[in-house]
Amino acid sequence: MPNSNIPVITIDGPTASGKGTVAHKVADRLGFHLLDSGALYRLTALSAIRRGTDMHDEHALSKVAEHLQVRFHGGHIYLGTEEVGNAIRAEEVGNTASRIAALPGVRQALYGLQLSFRRTPGLVADGRDMGTVIFPGARLKVFLTASVEARAQRRYKQLIDKGFSANMDGLLKDLQSRDARDTQRAVAPLVPAEGAHILDTSAMTADAAVEQVLSWYRALGH
Repeated sequence: MPNSNIPVITIDGPTASGKGTVAHKVADRLGFHLLDSGALYRLTALSAIRRGTDMHDEHALSKVAEHLQVRFHGGHIYLGTEEVGNAIRAEEVGNTASRIAALPGVRQALYGLQLSFRRTPGLVADGRDMGTVIFPGARLKVFLTASVEARAQRRYKQLIDKGFSANMDGLLKDLQSRDARDTQRAVAPLVPAEGAHILDTSAMTADAAVEQVLSWYRALGH
């Protein structure tokens, strides 16, 4: 089966919009593969922090990204053989990932890796530029959004549940600065893809959002 015929659903949106949870559940329901593209930047950040890489050295950071050994399996994220699902959620890693994601060299290094996730029977890809840059020909494009207050509350709960300390005011400011970075960067800024379905999840449960995405997909004849 030619790679271009393998269906792709892209789910883009800002930090803590719920796209990761929704993408995971949609992929599970359809039996599709999952690409958490944000995790790739967090994995690059985690690897760079652990190696003591100079965060201002774009070439060095690109090399870290180029040689990532990553695997998503059963809701777990592996860097090599190590399960790092919690480690990459630390705030230092998230902030570093947001900064290095603005570097063209890092984005280019991860481009081919992201394309390789497109395998039968299909792929659900979540991130910030899945529908605009990585899979512009995706069968269904979704852009999740939510108020910054709703996203801060979700992020707070996520961090507390995972055993991290969190401060609501700090999270609000952090999300606002990340939004500014993501939407204003020169390379692959965060914008809805052409033809994307916009879904505001501020007052919506993850399960309701999943049902809406599946409904849009079925409406395409699947």
